[in-house]
This record gives sequence, C-alpha cells and structure tokens, in this order.
Amino acid sequence: MSTTRPYPPGDRGPEPSGASGTPPSGAPAGGAPDGGVAVPTAPPGSSQVRRLSFDGQSGVVPLARDFTRQALHAWGWLPAATADQRAAAEDVLLVVSELVTNACLHAEGPDHLAITCDKKVIRIEVTDRGTGQPAPRTPHRAGRPGGHGMFIVQRLCLDWGVVRAPEVAGKTVWAELGAPA
Repeated sequence: MSTTRPYPPGDRGPEPSGASGTPPSGAPAGGAPDGGVAVPTAPPGSSQVRRLSFDGQSGVVPLARDFTRQALHAWGWLPAATADQRAAAEDVLLVVSELVTNACLHAEGPDHLAITCDKKVIRIEVTDRGTGQPAPRTPHRAGRPGGHGMFIVQRLCLDWGVVRAPEVAGKTVWAELGAPA
C-alpha cells in the first residue's frame, strides 16, 4: 500500500521493523560529476549509499539500470549464487526502471536516484520536480498496455511512498525491497 510520509527521504520514522535503510546523517552525497558510479558514503558494515544525478543526461532509464546493476555488484547482490538472489536483484532493477520511467512520463524527468543498502533492506529514491501523486491505477487491468508501473512497485516492494519537502518543488518517490535470504 502506498504511504505518504511526513518526514524526509531516508528517515524511516517510527517503524518498528528495525531494518534501517537510513544513511548516516550528514553523509556526503558522493557520486561522479559525469553521472558515473558513486562511491559508498558510509563506513563498511553500515548502510551504503550511491547517488546518481541525471542533470543533462539522456537515456536515463538505461543509465539508472546500469548504475543500479553496478551498485548491486559492489554490494554482493550480483553475480547471484541462487535463483532467489537473482530474482531479488532483478526486482531491484525493475523497480528502478519503473520509478525512473514514471518520473520521465509524469514529472518532466528525474533529477536524482539514490540507492541505500544495508543487510536487510535496499531503498530506492527517485527525486523529480513533478507535482503529481503516483498511485497504482485502479482497477488494475492486466491485459491493457501501460499503467502498470506503480502496480508493479506495490507488488514487489515491502513498502513505498512519496515525500514532499515544504516549499520545494517536486517530490521523492521511494521504495524498499528486502534483501535475498
């Protein structure tokens, strides 16, 4: 189910799950200015964060997938040793594709992609300047083309939602997936 959180992206708030995808406060953004793979911004053993700016980039969906695939390799999700691990990595790549595509179609394109990984949860955040509110289309019509993006995100993720910063145009759409067993 979609949730809109009153607190900033990365802050999991008062959830009792104990699995935190939150980067350490004050963690530097990291990232190569040319849009390449960012270096982890957290010490080993804690959450790792990678960020990608889409400023001036074209082909943002494949760029986001490649960036995410490289992060998954660096974090040991790929190459996958089991079918479950492979499926978990493919789910992450699909969710990234759907969120970035939605930003392209409905919000004048994405500004940033952030991926946070700890031992239990991977969190994907796509920031854009759009004013719309993403939601799965209801009723969902599986046989019709288009309109499946947020339905896919909802089905694959532990949780997802939207965060808007006061007096700032746009929003951050986030989604969290569990790490493979």
